[in-house]
Amino acid sequence: MIRTATLATLLASTMLAGCSLDPSYSRPAAPVAATYPNGPAYRLASTGTQPQLSADSIGWRDFFTDKKLAGLVEIALANNRDLRVAALNVANAQAQYRVQRSDLFPTIGLNGNAQYQGLPNSTVIPQSSSGGTSATGASAFSRTPSTGGTYRFFTASLGFTSYELDVFGRVQSLSRAAFEQYLKDAETQRSAQISLVAQVGSAYLTSLADQELLRISRETLDSQSHSYDLTQAMLSAGTTTELSLRQVQTSVETARANIAQYTRQVAQDENALTLLLGQPIPADLPTGLSLDDQRLLADLPAGLPSELVQRRPDILAAEHTLIGANANIGAARAAFFPSISLTASDGVASNQLGRLFTGGATTWAFAPTINIPIFTFGRNEGNLEQAKLQQQIDVANYEKAIQTAFREVSDALAARATYRDQIRAQQSLVDAAADSYRLSDLRFRAGVDSFLNALDSQRTLYAAQQTLVNLKSAEQINLITLYKALGGGWRETTTVAVKAP
Repeated sequence: MIRTATLATLLASTMLAGCSLDPSYSRPAAPVAATYPNGPAYRLASTGTQPQLSADSIGWRDFFTDKKLAGLVEIALANNRDLRVAALNVANAQAQYRVQRSDLFPTIGLNGNAQYQGLPNSTVIPQSSSGGTSATGASAFSRTPSTGGTYRFFTASLGFTSYELDVFGRVQSLSRAAFEQYLKDAETQRSAQISLVAQVGSAYLTSLADQELLRISRETLDSQSHSYDLTQAMLSAGTTTELSLRQVQTSVETARANIAQYTRQVAQDENALTLLLGQPIPADLPTGLSLDDQRLLADLPAGLPSELVQRRPDILAAEHTLIGANANIGAARAAFFPSISLTASDGVASNQLGRLFTGGATTWAFAPTINIPIFTFGRNEGNLEQAKLQQQIDVANYEKAIQTAFREVSDALAARATYRDQIRAQQSLVDAAADSYRLSDLRFRAGVDSFLNALDSQRTLYAAQQTLVNLKSAEQINLITLYKALGGGWRETTTVAVKAP
């Protein structure tokens, strides 16, 4: 009865939660303005139906209207190696948390032991006494002379060893820190997915832009090659100079160089997409849209900077790291206080295997241990100071994550508003340059003017067309950047339909 009551008391005591020495946690104030910047660069007229959902609630399938791009994103989410590593890190952190949390409970095991020993004659050997057992579970012995021989001893016991009573919450603090690491890795995985979706979208649009630039360069080369042939014929007829011929030739060779450049970039764009997808680009994807036909959601609601704290997984990951640092301070504080460990077992013992499980062979052991730190020569103080300094570092990292997110959203908002005006002006420049080239070419062919004016107009048109393509690509990529900066890109679909403008 005494043994049973004792073990029951010990098992009950293991379920008692110790006190916590963790500092009280409060989320640091966001070190940014309460609203995003406001000025001429941020003014944007609505282009269509305003989404009723925040960016992080809009699925990437609703954001990307190009079916080919959506197919590429789906493949990347299934095969990208960086995202796979992020998922494995989450599983690893979860396993580590389970290991750390197991220290809150005693590890109960069944142990069986057989001991055989041969002794010479006239040797004093242990003989079992009528007393109890030692602290380790073996029987207490008296020593009597013997003639030697072979001796056997068998034990079987159920119990736990060196279980720490978490009186001051050290083990709980370490368990909390491991759990926050798991949550941090889960948010990091979500952040990796958001980044991957944005990277695939940006790489796809970059590829479309380079293909469009390659097309324009080929058309320009055809036009300039025709002008070169015409100028060469005029030189043979004595109606123009060799200087005009060489000027046309410079434009021809420039276009050829650009064709080689954009051909290279298109191939490299495909390689970049292949890396992001984690496999070759399938040939059976749906037909994609051109750069001009892309319709990304331009009216994403920015909300307030304070909402980024809950939307952005990188900020949430930084906060989980900070909470874990708080728990580590509690564990470092608990190291200054005594620790109590328990070892207990209940079983049977006999020098004959056949009598091991008889009624008179029962044995039990209970061995509490207390450890009181007296002289640690600064180790505990150093560990506590290190934990506090790490918390301050994590606070700074958390604040920097908020500031970085604020800057990314502000930049994207400024670009969203100004790209439209710039593209509109650039389109007018392209139209004017096209008319100028057409009129200059007519005057040249009519013999009214030299080819120099036509050549300058053609160069101006070519450069304006290239700039317009780059601006259109940059505008679309900026919308993807804004979508990412606001925390969008980790949901696949939404329950509410969102119309693209």
